[in-house]
Amino acid sequence: MRESVDILISGGGVAGLAAAAGFGAAGYSVVIVDPAPPITEGTALGADLRTTAFLQPSLPVLRDTGLWTRLEPHAMPLQVMRIVDAGGAEPEARIVHDFNAADVSEQPFGWNLPNWLLRREFVAHLASLPNVDFRPGTGTKALFTRESEALVTLSDGAQLRARLVIGADGRNSKVRKALGIGVSTTRYGQKALAFAVTHPEPHGNVSTEIHRSGGPFTLVPLPDHQGKPCSAVIWMETGPEIERLRDLPPEAFTDAMNTRSCGLYGRLELATTLTVWPIISQIAERWTGQRCALMAEAAHVVPPIGAQGLNMSLADLTTLLELATPETLGTPEMLQAYERRRALEVKLRQVGVDALNRASMLESRPLRDLRAGALNALYSVAPVRRGLMQLGIGMR
Repeated sequence: MRESVDILISGGGVAGLAAAAGFGAAGYSVVIVDPAPPITEGTALGADLRTTAFLQPSLPVLRDTGLWTRLEPHAMPLQVMRIVDAGGAEPEARIVHDFNAADVSEQPFGWNLPNWLLRREFVAHLASLPNVDFRPGTGTKALFTRESEALVTLSDGAQLRARLVIGADGRNSKVRKALGIGVSTTRYGQKALAFAVTHPEPHGNVSTEIHRSGGPFTLVPLPDHQGKPCSAVIWMETGPEIERLRDLPPEAFTDAMNTRSCGLYGRLELATTLTVWPIISQIAERWTGQRCALMAEAAHVVPPIGAQGLNMSLADLTTLLELATPETLGTPEMLQAYERRRALEVKLRQVGVDALNRASMLESRPLRDLRAGALNALYSVAPVRRGLMQLGIGMR
């Protein structure tokens, strides 16, 4: 016998869990599945040591879902975005520009939290919603759709009828593949190391991107760790260089990361293990199928620059929630409107992030000098500087 549900969400990452909270808060019956149970402790093997900065436009949906109440006590405000060019002959900061949120808003740019903590708080919140059924360790096995509903078979043999299936199951989405939707993928030959560090100098709620070559070295504020100021690091480089760095002895790695950080916060000390993530840009050829919608990395992937990734995913969720009514849930009209409202904006942001990433990868000294000159020029024109900050936050 098939179980009937309003919404089946395939994917229990941060975006899928947020979607379950959002539709659960709106009163829909929701089943959410993921073959991998979420890792909710930062010290556990396989923990996601990356962090997410929730930008201002993401706060309303987090508040409406009830998630922000849980997240706010752990969130670290991001007041200043500091861009550092270290592309000279030596790995030293030669240009430093601060973009202060106070120039465009009474609020910080965003609020930063570790991804493993997001999973912990999201899962705890879902447990309080009687109309949301989270089934970790269970995946989507098969999908068949017809005009009135989608029929989903799960990996444990259960069969469900759903008025809407949301594919939030990542860049290799099974839902997307079941719908026969292709993707356009750009590979940069990059990977990223994610880890956390302590340092003697306080971060002062400043997020710092240091550009030299291969990709940015980004430090993002975290709460103190063992009584010391702490930051999350995303270090992007070519794939072979990341593999070399990961395999260095601890002392050699510490020396390498301190050279790359230009000593801006004093001597960095590793506070966690290292995790490696491939860097790609990807977008689905379409975002919907019969009774199905793609969101988050099932629909779009961008390099981790400017905190765009998950905020774009929450914008997907906001749009789905705005369009959904008990009468229109999963209808062609709802799904067509969703794709119209999201696809163009995401493509434009993807182009912008791609350009920033390519600029950060420059190896040639003359091109790095041009990059530094462009940064100076953009920063020196106040209206342009404010416009860039508003665009980055997502303010309209």
